[in-house]
Amino acid sequence: MSDVTPRPPRPLKPLPKAILALSQQSQPLDWSMVFGNDHPVELEVGSGKGLFLAREARRKPEHNFLGIEIAVKYAKEAAHRIDKNEIPNVQVHPGDALDFLARYVPTESLVAVHVYFPDPWWKARHRKRRVFREPLVLDVYRTLKVGGDFWVVTDVHEYYEVILSLMATHPEFDVQPEPEPNTPEHELDYLTNFERKYRIEGRPIYRAHYRKR
Repeated sequence: MSDVTPRPPRPLKPLPKAILALSQQSQPLDWSMVFGNDHPVELEVGSGKGLFLAREARRKPEHNFLGIEIAVKYAKEAAHRIDKNEIPNVQVHPGDALDFLARYVPTESLVAVHVYFPDPWWKARHRKRRVFREPLVLDVYRTLKVGGDFWVVTDVHEYYEVILSLMATHPEFDVQPEPEPNTPEHELDYLTNFERKYRIEGRPIYRAHYRKR
């Protein structure tokens, strides 16, 4: 017999407070239960490390923000950022955005949906994995309130053309003037980490804005 004493298992780290645990929520969600108030809700598809969520939530404390990020590592990083900066009006969920929208987001309950720099899935055989497809547009339309905004940004021109073509088949959205990029005043004054990287590199960025009729 071995006389080596086995090490006790490491205690599990508690999840960041900003992580939305669906096991504790109804289906579909009740935003007043999620955020503890009835403020307008904005949703970001693919929130990455949470720069947009942190910036916008501080700029608009009268709104609530929910980020959906499929990469658990980045979702936790975003939630830690939110907790560290003590931003009370943000929640982050690690999961698939299409599934989340379809199953958990109530009809006509959002005032804005943001999709920034979605993964282009360059290989042709992988393009079916792109998030910007018909199911996304249909659920964005279902979940937005009348007059709600749909914001899209990408650095991939071919993907941008796909987005424009798809949205052109949905006249239930009014095309809005293309949003102008802001002039960053400091390192965190960018839309996302990707925008910061690409603008520093001088790469073109394509933006679109739609509004539900």
